[in-house]
Amino acid sequence: MKTLNREELAKIVAKELKEGFYINLGIGMPSLVANYVPKDMKVTLLSENGIISLGPYPKKDEVDADLTNASKQTATVLKGGVITDTVEAFAMIRGGHVDLTILGGMQVDQSASLANWKIPNKLVKGMGGAMDLVAGAKKVIVMMNHVNKKGEPKILKKCNLPITGKGVVSELYTDIAHFKFESGKMILVEMVSWLKVEDIINLTEASFTVSDNLSFFELL
Repeated sequence: MKTLNREELAKIVAKELKEGFYINLGIGMPSLVANYVPKDMKVTLLSENGIISLGPYPKKDEVDADLTNASKQTATVLKGGVITDTVEAFAMIRGGHVDLTILGGMQVDQSASLANWKIPNKLVKGMGGAMDLVAGAKKVIVMMNHVNKKGEPKILKKCNLPITGKGVVSELYTDIAHFKFESGKMILVEMVSWLKVEDIINLTEASFTVSDNLSFFELL
């Protein structure tokens, strides 16, 4: 099945950025959003390992092996940026100073709950900052693949992996669709142009409604 690639999805999710926002980008796919901040927009990207004013990925002559983002990828810091310890970074998160966090997900369910940190019987280092982020950020967006490597739905009636946060997701972007959670409902608002709504239904265990204004992703 044809899907959006990681870069295409990051470009689409970057449209959620707003002037003046303080934004946290989670590890993995969300880190790519830093590359697509509009040039005329002023936002402050935060990396939970302590970078305030995170920039795009470095060019070859800018690489500094000692400067990495939360995904442990080499990073840049914009002019005027600050590097702090994680205590300061999480004080901002827990204090409600983050307007938007964009996170990866293993599962999201129709009640807007997120599971994104542990697979049973697999070695994991721990929760990381995910629980603090979903509790402290004013808005939570999740971006992930619609199905897992086995082709099984990742959008479920109820998450069966350990929960990061209940009812915390505002919007969900996958490689084929975009959902909003409003008034206890999960609503399909955008999708790729080469699939039908029936295809999205067949690839999604969760129940959802379809927006009267359903649109297709604009790929730049």
